[in-house]
Amino acid sequence: MNDPFSIVQRVRLTEKGSALQEKHNSYVFSVKPDANKITIRQAVEKLFNVKVVRVNTLNCRGKLRRKQTRQRGRTSDWKKAIVTLKKGDKIDLGV
Repeated sequence: MNDPFSIVQRVRLTEKGSALQEKHNSYVFSVKPDANKITIRQAVEKLFNVKVVRVNTLNCRGKLRRKQTRQRGRTSDWKKAIVTLKKGDKIDLGV
């Protein structure tokens, strides 16, 4: 297994993620694009000492961006993981 810190890159703090947290005890992470559900589960369990019930993943395409000139660019593609925890488990995000 790779290093858990390299698999889970950051926690995504959004309004939608906060609603998932309250209703379904789910947390949203930005993960490595080549990570699969099994490695994401193992990494979250090891980093936060919680029991993971379910992992849902989706690949997000980068957005088209434009500079002041006519040059077009694109932000990087990334992968999102929605991790559902066992009832009673919680991740303290310090917010």
